[in-house]
Amino acid sequence: MTTAEDEETSTGQEAPEDAGPGEESRGAADPFDRDVLPTPKGASPALLRSLLAPRRRRVWLTAVLLLLQQAAVQAGPLLVAYAIDRAVPAFRDGEHGPLIAVGAGYLGCALASGALQYAFIRSSARVNQDVLLDLRGRIFRHAQVLSVDFHERYTSGRLISRATTDVESLRELLNEGLDELLGVALSVVYISATLLYLDWGLGAAAMLSFWPLYLLIRSFQRRSMRVYRKRSTAIASVIVTFAETMNGIRPVQAFRRERVNDARFGELNHRHERVNGDAILEMARYVVSSRLVANAAVAAIVLWGVYRVASGGLALGVLAAAALYLRRLYDPIDRLGMFLNSYQSAAASLEKIAGLLAQRPSVPEPADPVPLPPRPSKAPGREVAFDGVRFAYRTGGEVLPRFDLTLPAGQTVAVVGATGAGKSTLAKLLARFYDPTDGRVLLDGVDLRALATPELRRGVVMVTQEAFLFSGTVADNIVIGRPDAGRAEIERAAKAIGAHDFIAALPDGYDTDVRKRGGRISAGQRQLVAFARALLADPSVLILDEATSSLDIPGERAVQRAMGTVLHGRTAVVIAHRLSTVEIADRVLVMADGRIVEDGAPDELIAGEGRFAALHQAWRDSLV
Repeated sequence: MTTAEDEETSTGQEAPEDAGPGEESRGAADPFDRDVLPTPKGASPALLRSLLAPRRRRVWLTAVLLLLQQAAVQAGPLLVAYAIDRAVPAFRDGEHGPLIAVGAGYLGCALASGALQYAFIRSSARVNQDVLLDLRGRIFRHAQVLSVDFHERYTSGRLISRATTDVESLRELLNEGLDELLGVALSVVYISATLLYLDWGLGAAAMLSFWPLYLLIRSFQRRSMRVYRKRSTAIASVIVTFAETMNGIRPVQAFRRERVNDARFGELNHRHERVNGDAILEMARYVVSSRLVANAAVAAIVLWGVYRVASGGLALGVLAAAALYLRRLYDPIDRLGMFLNSYQSAAASLEKIAGLLAQRPSVPEPADPVPLPPRPSKAPGREVAFDGVRFAYRTGGEVLPRFDLTLPAGQTVAVVGATGAGKSTLAKLLARFYDPTDGRVLLDGVDLRALATPELRRGVVMVTQEAFLFSGTVADNIVIGRPDAGRAEIERAAKAIGAHDFIAALPDGYDTDVRKRGGRISAGQRQLVAFARALLADPSVLILDEATSSLDIPGERAVQRAMGTVLHGRTAVVIAHRLSTVEIADRVLVMADGRIVEDGAPDELIAGEGRFAALHQAWRDSLV
């Protein structure tokens, strides 16, 4: 389940406290450089094979249909040669059969070609759509499996680009280019073989003329591949900037960022335009050069054929058929260029998709999951222990030096401290959004890394600073806590939290659509819905990360009343900036530089002269 914290980080807006190295923290000067993920050697072909493997039979059927269709198409010039050299002279001698047979054969080939092409298009379209459907699903499923640290480094805009723009490039190749390539390849094979059969000299000359064309194609491939890699990255940067701006439209307008954003977007847009222009120029160079070589080859071969006909060394029908075949041989060269254009674009896109799908979660599933020990129905939560834990983000220094902490089952612990003290990192380790660099986080003595994700998520639930609501009804957002819950259980959880009255007052009650990110209801109401969701999930350990920091006083009081209900009977870790939240805690931990500097009951620490006492006094003074 995506949290609001994840969403904010992934779209490039302000990240929460010690959220780790996001896009900005990496310090890359060029936004294009941040789009590239390492792609293992052979990953792109392997991905393509895995997509086609389940459809192997239909792929073979499609190939057979194309073979037959090309055979029907390429029979035409052979019939023309036979008509000129055999059927027409026989007709002059009063024998009509051969000419009638040629006409019937030509008509039959035309009808067969049309029918086979129709069958081929239907079959290939089915394969193509199944492949694209599978690929989009893989990207979506894999993106959800990847760990939080990946999403903090690789923005949601780039993921959107992978699933839309890059998949669209593959669609263009599969739907419009692949049949063109196969048709051209089969044409070359059929025509070369037929020319060699008709006259080995003409056939050999035609095949030799392909050498300069092959060199042109290789040169075009190398140059255009570089261009299309840049183009794929450029459009991703445009999408990222657009997504960031729209997701942060309120701060954009509040801080008058429109002109700055417009300038940045304009620069990226112009860069995309320049890369597109480079692609068009490469295509133009190829088309002009290939036409020049092809026309010169046809002219030379036909002139040589005319000389041989005039000298009696070649039949006129064979020359006519050869001329038709040569035109068919070289005409597709332009279309081959269009295919290569689509291919290079698709290859760059496939490379990026393969790079994304090759990423492995930094928080992997255990090979042999261990179940949590059974918990009595009225047991107050589970024991949590941090055993020799150390943690550092990938591109930063150590956030938590050696860290040992035990939270007895059923205890509510408030964690306070200055920004950057390590409070949110502690919460993320307990929720297993990250694994410790060293040491273990234990739940009733079981290492979190040994728990299957579904069991971990049933046992440990986090409610973040901004409760994220999905588009859909209020009931839909509450039932996320336990998908098999009925309406009565949903309403019971909402009543226990104190959310029922405001939900019932909405236009459609629990069936009211909260719209994008829950924008139809207030921040405090969204937080109450999140608490109802957590209560319905009934976890043994609950983490509240700054759950009241963005609320006004009435909203904070409503949420605090709800917290009393949702925390009852379970182990709880409450990350708090507002010290009013601490009042419900059994124990307070004060953190500084990744260490616990004070630990005790709230009243005990307030009565002392340490950091918490000073923080509490400053908070009381602020209320006067």
